Amino acid sequence: MMTPEDATKALSEVELVPCAEMALMDARRLVDACLGADVPALVHREACSKPGCSPKFQVLVRPEDGPRVAALLQQRWMDSIEREGLVPMGRTAAPAAPLSEDGEPPCPACGTAAPLLEGACSDCGLQLD
Repeated sequence: MMTPEDATKALSEVELVPCAEMALMDARRLVDACLGADVPALVHREACSKPGCSPKFQVLVRPEDGPRVAALLQQRWMDSIEREGLVPMGRTAAPAAPLSEDGEPPCPACGTAAPLLEGACSDCGLQLD
């Protein structure tokens, strides 16, 4: 298992991209899950300049680790709906989402199958490129 110190060292001189934006506790849980899967990840505070905006934190990873983080998020979601009894154990929640018109796979966060806008999902804004 990777430690936070290992992650900081691995990410110190590489390009980082945000893979999720959420409340601090959720960001810390996702980073812990990433480290448990040997994916280096860090929590970064994303400042919001809007009045009354609640603080959001980004989980930063290397671009090439994005698909692994997406798989972790999907597995955590599936585990949670199975715990709630919403999907029988061992079954998938839904069939695979279709490809977009230009052959792009659906967004791992929201499932939108549409062309990217400046490298991000056109629906939820997840940075994919």
